[in-house]
Amino acid sequence: MTTSRIPSASAIDLPPFVNEPIFPGVDDLKMREAFPRAIAEVRKQLGRTYPLYIDGRDVTTPNTLDSVNPADPDEIVGKVCQAGTQEAEAALDAAERALEMWRDVDPSQRAMYLVKAADSARRRMFEYAAWQVLEEGKQWAQAYNDVAEGIDFLEYYAREMVRLGTAQDMGSYADESNFCFYQPKGVAVVIAPWNFPFAIGCGMCAAAIVAGNPVVFKPSSQSSVVGHHLVEIFREVGLPAGVFNYVPGPGSQIGDLLVDSPKVTVIAFTGSMSVGLRIVERAGRTPENQASVKKVVCEMGGKNAIVIDEDFDEEAAIRDVLYSAFGYQGQKCSACSRLIVVDNVYDRFVPKLVEAARKLKIGPAEDPGNYMGPVIDAKAQRTILQYVDLAAKEGTVLYRSAVPDKGYYVPMTLVEGITPQKRLGQEEVFGPLLSIMRAKDFDEALAWANSTRFALTGAVFSRNEEHLRTAVRQFRVGNLYLNRPSVGALVKVQPFGGFKMSGAGTKAGGPDYLLHFMDPRCVTQP
Repeated sequence: MTTSRIPSASAIDLPPFVNEPIFPGVDDLKMREAFPRAIAEVRKQLGRTYPLYIDGRDVTTPNTLDSVNPADPDEIVGKVCQAGTQEAEAALDAAERALEMWRDVDPSQRAMYLVKAADSARRRMFEYAAWQVLEEGKQWAQAYNDVAEGIDFLEYYAREMVRLGTAQDMGSYADESNFCFYQPKGVAVVIAPWNFPFAIGCGMCAAAIVAGNPVVFKPSSQSSVVGHHLVEIFREVGLPAGVFNYVPGPGSQIGDLLVDSPKVTVIAFTGSMSVGLRIVERAGRTPENQASVKKVVCEMGGKNAIVIDEDFDEEAAIRDVLYSAFGYQGQKCSACSRLIVVDNVYDRFVPKLVEAARKLKIGPAEDPGNYMGPVIDAKAQRTILQYVDLAAKEGTVLYRSAVPDKGYYVPMTLVEGITPQKRLGQEEVFGPLLSIMRAKDFDEALAWANSTRFALTGAVFSRNEEHLRTAVRQFRVGNLYLNRPSVGALVKVQPFGGFKMSGAGTKAGGPDYLLHFMDPRCVTQP
């Protein structure tokens, strides 16, 4: 084989990937000093106007959207310029032009932009976390770990691209040699959620960019100020113009335009099942001027269950169930929405769980003494309150907390008497409502755990090794946790993503994720 013809990434010396340290706890002296200071500094910057970013330039528009603090909606975090159809088209054109250059940049050079971006985010860790406390109502730990996860995505995908950037020798046959390599798919549209506003947006953008695909990034309207942090980072590291474009705007005006555009080859989406399925449907249409079949990388919702077996660590289970269900107000696709307890321990465990829930404080996230804060906006508040009302009809409410008068708060709610046939046994609430189910035995508990359209996360608390082995085989979710919370996946060591109606089987932060953004090619020569 003529090895000089085999494309390969330039050799760069990157140390092995190591996860960024997560939040050590509110009692940590560094955290107690740094967080209040960062929040105070961020407050001085509230109310600024944030432009679009297209083809390496700031673009202002007359239409702006106020992003507010969900704990105090009178406090405007920022005024975000809104893209219309003209700006969305301009961003797509810029990305299409940049593709001609960016796809041929050496994979290792593309990787180094991500490594530098990780360094930039790391230097501003507390600042970026503080913005999330105010714009998204995230607790200190939730906000800090969000930024840490974004850094992990940058570092991990950089190393993965170096690995995948070298062609594979496929061997010879009949005096012919063969090799395979990857090329970028093309222009990528990234549609990010508000609940992990830095981590998920950063991860999807970083994957597309390092694989050679220029990006048009549409952040959620509720987290567009945090979304602008990617503009700051990628501009600081000198990413070429057009490779990253930031276009916040109403989905009703630009969402379909971005998804339908024949200039787009790959769409990365994280959000609700209804929106995800609509994107998949629209992306399947192929007008005559569209050159490629669009790839949709989607992660959608969950109706995640934790199963409590007969023999388990009670203290750990109470702590981890509460964290899984009510951490960040249950606003995680991985959050525990159903607690399935076997009959023999139900009457002993559930009252203790409720007693522990009653001790948790609710209030603004900037106060580390508050376990739970506000939900993201008034629409979410209304929707969740409708489910809380439904809980009183479908089951018996064991606890419904009080909430502050001001802000987008909903009560922490625990309801029993729920079965798989009821709406609260099937529908994603995306809020702090835990449906408790009483199963006759472990087999029924697993059957109920699998009884929804979703398959994202789940957990089992048990000391029975045979039951744990059974759960590994039969609890069919993308991420199964044994004797630990159902939330908190770490990049590389716990690739994240589900199947069924939870997504397309993609595993963010795993060794196959970048492959969704590239096309394989094979070369044969005598």
